[in-house]
Amino acid sequence: MTAKTNRLFFVDAMRAWAILMMLQGHFIDGLLEPAFRDLNNGGFRVWLYFRGITAPVFFTVSGFIFTYLLVRVPQKGMDNPRVAKGIRRGLQLIFIGYLLRSNLFGLLKGEIYPSFYFVDVLHCIGLSILALIGVYLLTINRKKHVFPLLLLTITVVLFLFEPLYKQWSFSFLPEFFANYFTKANGSVFTIIPWLGYATIGAFISILFLRFKDFKFLYPAAIAISLGLGAILCYALSPTFLAIYEWTGVELFNLLQINNYLFVRLGNVFVVFAVFMLLRQFINNRTILNIGSSTLSIYVIHYMVLYGSLTGLGLYRFFHHSLSPSVAITGAVLFMFVCTFLALKYSQYEEDIKSSIAWAWDTAKKQTLEIKEISFSVLKELLSRAGLVLKRLFRTVKG
Repeated sequence: MTAKTNRLFFVDAMRAWAILMMLQGHFIDGLLEPAFRDLNNGGFRVWLYFRGITAPVFFTVSGFIFTYLLVRVPQKGMDNPRVAKGIRRGLQLIFIGYLLRSNLFGLLKGEIYPSFYFVDVLHCIGLSILALIGVYLLTINRKKHVFPLLLLTITVVLFLFEPLYKQWSFSFLPEFFANYFTKANGSVFTIIPWLGYATIGAFISILFLRFKDFKFLYPAAIAISLGLGAILCYALSPTFLAIYEWTGVELFNLLQINNYLFVRLGNVFVVFAVFMLLRQFINNRTILNIGSSTLSIYVIHYMVLYGSLTGLGLYRFFHHSLSPSVAITGAVLFMFVCTFLALKYSQYEEDIKSSIAWAWDTAKKQTLEIKEISFSVLKELLSRAGLVLKRLFRTVKG
């Protein structure tokens, strides 16, 4: 791996692909008329399958990128600048997640709608980043293999026992916190099992760092990814069935009936292999800029599609009402508009942030000035009122 490839452009391209897949997936899923959701239609089945790959790829790549940047710096533990930056980033994503689910009109009426408390992608990615930092700090003074081994263990445990804990209601927790663990109250994503994709992404990033100077890194990584993808997609479910028949443990029967987590992980490995194969052709600047602007794209798409803050989004006006031709055309246009706006924002991000900071500082200064003037005026009024009262009491006495 040369200095030129230290950034791992194929991972940025994967993230760009995942965010674009998410845009069209949300658009079509939200606006396509139910009559056209025909599972007997081959095209719809293919679209549905690939839509299911998007979130696992996004979570895995997020864990990969964050941990890759975290581990490659020479500083360790709390001295690592990426720790503080990661904590800020994680909290920021959680905050934005709640902000996007808020409604200004409801807040003006003094109401907080139930959907505000639902947990979504940003909440889970933010919490996953905080969890990765926690595992990193917990293992920093131990042998080098402990960190990646613990990451792999977290993924395996979360995926293996998902049939059991998904039945739990977590009613012993306040609903606000329970929403991070169960979909029973309306959450779209939950930290378990989705943290498992972030931790496996972190595990893969450590392998890339450990073997960065290996001459045949990419051929070996591509072969291993394809092999693991095939095993997870096609061989693991029959293995679970065989274990169930041998042991009678019901957990393995539940796993082989609905083995979607490991199958989707297999899909993720195949996607990794494809993008590594195409790494020489996907280092286009626009693609990489899209990959580094996923948060902006996500926020813009949420506001346009779901009407975040205002409730006035496409979802409100065209919910499940479009024909396939209109939905597909609209999805392409939707991807273009959201991406264009996000890239334009990135281009002027520093100027925009400077303007916001200037406006905020100005507002604070003016508030302080008004406060000082108000106190002076109030003090003067109280002083005069005191004099008037004194004169009044003297008059009454006399």
